[in-house]
Amino acid sequence: MALAMFTIIGPLYMTLMIAVKDPSQMDSILSWPTSFHWSNFSDAWKLTNYPEKFKNTFIITGINLIFTIFTNSLAAYAITRKRSHSKFFNALYYYFISAMFIPFNVIMLPLVKQASMFNLDNLAGITFLYIIFGLPMNTFLYTGFIKKIPVAMDEAAEMDGASPLQVFWYVIFPMLKPVHATVAILSFMWTWNDFLMPLIFLSKPEQQTLQLSQYIFQGQFSTQYNLAFASYLLVILPVLLIYIFFQKWIIAGVTDGAVK
Repeated sequence: MALAMFTIIGPLYMTLMIAVKDPSQMDSILSWPTSFHWSNFSDAWKLTNYPEKFKNTFIITGINLIFTIFTNSLAAYAITRKRSHSKFFNALYYYFISAMFIPFNVIMLPLVKQASMFNLDNLAGITFLYIIFGLPMNTFLYTGFIKKIPVAMDEAAEMDGASPLQVFWYVIFPMLKPVHATVAILSFMWTWNDFLMPLIFLSKPEQQTLQLSQYIFQGQFSTQYNLAFASYLLVILPVLLIYIFFQKWIIAGVTDGAVK
C-alpha cells in the first residue's frame, strides 16, 4: 500500500514542485520552493492556447462518450441475446474480442491511408475512430453484465407489445448504469490522454488537442521545464477530478462486467 501511494503521490509531488519554481530553483527538483511562481500556469495557458485545445479535446471526448455508450451497449445486447443460437453473432462476438489483442501500431499505417481516403483526418473522423476502437473492450464489459439480466424480462416486455429496440431502450439500457459508468470513465481517460491518434490524424493546428499542444515545449522551450510541467498539470487536472469523484464506480463496474 505504501509503495502504491509512493508511485502515485511521488510523481505528482515532483511535477507540482517543478511547476511552481523558476529555473534558478531547479538544482533540487524535490525540494520545497523558496518562492512560488504561479505565473508559470498562466504562461503555459497562453503558450498552449489552452481554451482552444481544451474545446477540441472536450468535443472529441464528449461526442465519443455519448455515441460509445449507446452504440456499444446496443451491439453488445444484440450479441449477448443472439449468440447462443446464432453462429453469426457468436462469430461476431469473438471477432470483436480478438481485436483487443491487436496492437494499434500494427494497423497504424494502413489506417492512416484509409482515414485520408475517407476524409477522417479531422475532429469528426477521429471521434468516429475512437468509437470503433473502443468497441472490443466495451463489448467485453457489456456482454458480461447483460448475461446477468434474465431473458424473461425481455420476453415480458415483448408480451406487452414492445419492439426489440424498445425492450433495449426502456428495459435493458437503464439497468446497465454501473457498466455505463465504467465505460464512460475508461473511455474518457483514454480519449482525453491519447497522444498517438491525434498526432497522426490531426495535422491542422486549429484542430489539435491538449496533448499535442505539449509539443510547443520541445525545441524552442526545451529548457523551460517549469512551464512544461505547469502545462502537464493543466492537462491532467480534468482527468484527476473525474477519477477522484468516480473511482468507486470504475471498480464496481469492471468487477460486475468481468465476473460472469
